[in-house]
Amino acid sequence: MKRVKPILFILICAVLAILFIRPQTGFADSAQSSSGISIKEWEIQWFNDNVQSSDSPSTTEPWLKASIYQPLKDTPKDYNGVWVHFVIPPTSNWQTPGLLISLMYGNQIEIYQGNQLVYEFKRDSSFDRNMVLTTLMPNSEFSNIYIRISSLDRAGILSGVLVNDYNKLSKTYFIEELPSLMLGSSIAFVGLVMLLISGYLKAQQRKAWVSLSFIALATSVMIITFSTFPHVFFKEYGSLWQLLFDISMVIVFPALHSFAATVFEGKLTFYRKFGQWFTGYSVFCVLVSILNQYIGDQFYFLYKLFTFYLLAPMLLIHFVLVISQAIIQSIRGNKNSIILALGFLAFAMMFVMDLLRVFISNNLRLPYMWKFGVVLLVISLIIVLARRISADHRKLVLYSKELEMFNGRLQREEKLKFISELAASIAHEVRNPLQVTRGFLQLISNKSEDASKPHFSMAIDELDRAATIITDFLTFAKPELDNNVTIMDMQQELMAIVTIISPMAALSGASLQVDLPDKFYVQGNPSKFKQAILNMVKNSIEAIEARENGIVRISMREERGKAVIRISDNGEGMEKEQIEKLGEPYYSTKTKGTGLGLMVTFRIIEVMNGMLEFRSEKGKGTEALIRFPIVNSEL
Repeated sequence: MKRVKPILFILICAVLAILFIRPQTGFADSAQSSSGISIKEWEIQWFNDNVQSSDSPSTTEPWLKASIYQPLKDTPKDYNGVWVHFVIPPTSNWQTPGLLISLMYGNQIEIYQGNQLVYEFKRDSSFDRNMVLTTLMPNSEFSNIYIRISSLDRAGILSGVLVNDYNKLSKTYFIEELPSLMLGSSIAFVGLVMLLISGYLKAQQRKAWVSLSFIALATSVMIITFSTFPHVFFKEYGSLWQLLFDISMVIVFPALHSFAATVFEGKLTFYRKFGQWFTGYSVFCVLVSILNQYIGDQFYFLYKLFTFYLLAPMLLIHFVLVISQAIIQSIRGNKNSIILALGFLAFAMMFVMDLLRVFISNNLRLPYMWKFGVVLLVISLIIVLARRISADHRKLVLYSKELEMFNGRLQREEKLKFISELAASIAHEVRNPLQVTRGFLQLISNKSEDASKPHFSMAIDELDRAATIITDFLTFAKPELDNNVTIMDMQQELMAIVTIISPMAALSGASLQVDLPDKFYVQGNPSKFKQAILNMVKNSIEAIEARENGIVRISMREERGKAVIRISDNGEGMEKEQIEKLGEPYYSTKTKGTGLGLMVTFRIIEVMNGMLEFRSEKGKGTEALIRFPIVNSEL
């Protein structure tokens, strides 16, 4: 389900992007012709300024048929422009008639209605795509329209011509380009904000963040400068728009390479070396683009060589390298690479669809699906970055918890070390006088009267009990299991413990429920093991003494090669803060408890390579989980 969510989100964004980015289908549609005059066919005549007049078409050159399906835009050799001629019906029905051509190639355009010049446009930059909107003179008769277009390698009309009221055409004029401008501006805003706040991130997060910022900014500039809007309304900055488009196209791919490198796992030696070389060449292409703008036509061949003929194969190699590495990483289970691969595939599919439209469709339209692909790619990159930040946050939280547990364990070990040293010192000093006193009591007892012997016997028993307490206290200083280490049958040992503790449970009104279905073998000291488990069961029985229908459950199961013993009760339970303090010296939830018994239990389980964990909820009881590694019974 987690994998489906990013894919579903990308698909939803894809549908919205198609509806938003898809341009108007043009003036070839019959539905649009009902609201104006739609002209789909015209005739053209190629010209050469050096041998022909610039005021009117030639009387000797032939006129060729053209249409939106066969626009004939490629300028033949020895020609530098084209005359376009068509006839429009009467325009006197409109107060202000207008003419709109949504796609035309040419750097210098002049439109004549009859012999009258109604529109003139000249651009100094090499960008040759135009949208033309102009007013016409009202005429009650048919009018001849002549359009003179000058360009270097292509000139002509591709979209068809619409004649209608000028105000209505103005709305269409802006609607044609508005989606691209809004999309580019939105992506630019996101990229700029990301770049400004990148300084607040850690160094390991900043690389991917800044790379994505440059990708967003570069793609937004490409989308805006690819639009005809800035070239028509701000034609004096035409060279700047062209330069920004070239630089953005060169920057976006190294940034994409750098971002992908933060997603992929492994050394990736060749990938990183290619990225370094590719970045260096991209910087060189930026310098070439800048020189081309300042030097002009003399540098155009070198500009075309380095930024197109040589760069295009490198971009293809880069694309294949990134997508192949993304697929390899996806197969290895890298989820971020799966999302990245989907984004690249979506971009590739949109690019291929644009190519198919160009080669299959007779109606030559500007490619627009690549913008949709860019949106999907950027969305996939944002998802990947968000997942990485989320993963880093989870790691940080996990590290904080582990650090907290480590600090708590360290404090506990320090306390245990102090108690151990104190216990060793006290036990050594107290044990000797106890043994001497016991010996003298036995000696005096043998010489005393019979009436006094019971008193001597009681005193010796109390000395022995004191010695036992000191031995338990020494558990902190000497946690080893002595030499009595054997392979224990856990089922047998637990059943013996149940037999021992059953009378105490009956007196306390507790019900013992035992579930020990299988035999598991653990290496340890049976006496110490019984001591630890008895402490745990006694604590559970004491926790339900004041409750009716008290139940203590003892069960055992195998989990991942370990024998897990569960001792649970339905007693009072504990708060989280109380659970964290369990095992600390002199901490106990019981009124008269010292906490030393649970400390002994923790140490015994620890030296047997086991682990003790408590789970409890106030008012619902407590569960203790004890895990021991299972060994082979034949050892």
